[in-house]
Amino acid sequence: MAGKEKIVITGTGAVCAAGKEPAEIFGQVNAGSSAIGPIARWDVSDWPVNLAGEIRDMKPRDLVPERKTHKFIRHTDMLGLYAANGAITQSGLTGYRDSLGEEDATVFNDRTGIYVGSGGGNFENQYDFFPLMDAAQGSLETFGRELSNHVNPMWLLRTLPNNVLCHVGIQHGLKGPNACITCHATSGMQAIIEASEALRAGEADCAVAIGHDAPIEPQKLLYYQQLGLMADKAIRPFDADRNGTLFGEGAGALVLETETSAAARNAKVFGEVLGSGNASDAEGLLALRGDGDGLVHAINAALKDADLNPGQVGMILAHANGTPQSDASEVAAIRRVFGNNLPPVTGFKWAFGHLIAASGIVETTLALQALAAGQVPGIPTLRQLDPAFAGLPVSTAVQTPRSNIALVISRGFSGANCALLVRV
Repeated sequence: MAGKEKIVITGTGAVCAAGKEPAEIFGQVNAGSSAIGPIARWDVSDWPVNLAGEIRDMKPRDLVPERKTHKFIRHTDMLGLYAANGAITQSGLTGYRDSLGEEDATVFNDRTGIYVGSGGGNFENQYDFFPLMDAAQGSLETFGRELSNHVNPMWLLRTLPNNVLCHVGIQHGLKGPNACITCHATSGMQAIIEASEALRAGEADCAVAIGHDAPIEPQKLLYYQQLGLMADKAIRPFDADRNGTLFGEGAGALVLETETSAAARNAKVFGEVLGSGNASDAEGLLALRGDGDGLVHAINAALKDADLNPGQVGMILAHANGTPQSDASEVAAIRRVFGNNLPPVTGFKWAFGHLIAASGIVETTLALQALAAGQVPGIPTLRQLDPAFAGLPVSTAVQTPRSNIALVISRGFSGANCALLVRV
């Protein structure tokens, strides 16, 4: 990144089971409080997995006040819009735009982009068809004839994966470069990476990066459990008895700007994106290399991009999803990059669940909170560190970062690995 203009963070937003904005979520995490509890959305009394990080205290109008918009979007989209609006409000982006003359405001809109990481096709998108399929009793003719009587005509619009992208643009009049990324659990972090690169390349002056997902649904929960990925009681990253992950729902957002843009409007800066890396294990849809090779490449690429060495990293916010293989390969990768000079390591999914497409971006907002507070939250669900991870600097207690730089790791299916370096 040497010689390139700085990319700064002027707004953050987040929502999940642990809170309605980044500071509240961080406070809960730092206090060791978990928001994971029994699923209330359907009867899970006979289910092998019955826990998740549900947002229980927010109604649709709390997320998106405009009721008419609810006809065109899903729950996950409402989460994304809520987080985006929080970040945009905090940044003062549109308020500044509205203070400009007409010509300058037009240029500002054209130079502000939107990048969204979406969960893509959740199974619940198809649930509207189930009653009709039952009523048709296998008759395609009946199915076709009764389709419009059973299925909401807004079904197609509601299930578009880029709904958050388009509605944020429409609501705020932002017309710059944009992209909708659906790459499993790395989607949200890839939105940050793509937005940052667009700014560095001069394609835009400002960009809103968003990640959102709502994976708590019957089929997804069942299929993940059948794959052996779900925990029975809690997410216990790096623990000897860890046995899987648990879902959570949520969204996160960042407003990113070039340093020149932020200075021109006297914006408050909350942090800086220093560098990023993205690499694949290239092993299969679920397979991970035991040596963490893909993640090693991603971390090293981020360090090179930021012109940093491993010793300058103050804390590592690991993916830490609690599945045996993922945790093991992640530790292997961290050790290969940092050797014996490891900064404090932590993970946050134990507190609000695995947010899938939103995980990387929500955790980035919390990394900024941790650095600003000078505190690395502990992992209270850690009871006994896996002996294979001896020497890994994780703790149940709060630790102190050794610098103001954090490495945030995000991983997903198909061997996807992302690494992001941020500073406050």
